[in-house]
Amino acid sequence: MADEVTAALLIIGNEILSGRTQDVNLNYVALGLNQAGVRLKEVRVVADDEAAIIDAVRALSGAYDYVFTTGGIGPTHDDITAECIAKAFNVPLRRDQRAVDQLLKQMRPEDLNEARLRMANIPEGAELIYNPVSHAPGFRIKNVYVMAGVPRIMQAMFDGIKQTLKGGAKVVSASVVIHAPEGSIASQLAAIQTAAPDTEIGSYPFARQGRFGAIIVTRGTDPERVRAVSAQVVSMAKEAGAEVEDEGLQAP
Repeated sequence: MADEVTAALLIIGNEILSGRTQDVNLNYVALGLNQAGVRLKEVRVVADDEAAIIDAVRALSGAYDYVFTTGGIGPTHDDITAECIAKAFNVPLRRDQRAVDQLLKQMRPEDLNEARLRMANIPEGAELIYNPVSHAPGFRIKNVYVMAGVPRIMQAMFDGIKQTLKGGAKVVSASVVIHAPEGSIASQLAAIQTAAPDTEIGSYPFARQGRFGAIIVTRGTDPERVRAVSAQVVSMAKEAGAEVEDEGLQAP
């Protein structure tokens, strides 16, 4: 798509991979990026493993305009994200006085032990990401934004940086509900997609009350073009004898 700005999300944590914790940050980030005109193109989940984090950060940073990470910036021994990000970019990890000052807004100096001070270790040259909830900051280095894994804190951090993102053309979509098995219209749908490479057409099957169907979603950056291609889907489905519900244009 024209003027496309891309992003990746890196979710870090053994607790996610074990199933002990259910990730809810992906949905929040994806919706927010859509609103900002940024296309989330890839999501990875990695363990609290130094080599895996470093490799993923380097690969994603080189492939996308923005990278967002969640998890691993707390006070415990397995919170290694900041250290790994510093190694990924070959910069030192420093005790950042700005981050210490932020922590002191939340706790008394006598309570700021060495474990908690680990949350003030920031890669040299990074900008801090404000945390209005618990004040332990995230940070940005190059095109990588490092945020907490706790959903309430991550959301507050992300809301603060979202307005600074430079997005491209925003994506709109149009949905058509077809009450027929998607296999019955697959070849016709493929022909429409081939003729409209400036849009994305997705088919999402469902079964309701014993009836099979599919929701056909057309996405693109030009609202009129999306409407036109979606109208072709409606016409095609009706010609195939399917019952159709046109849900029209939505954003994003």
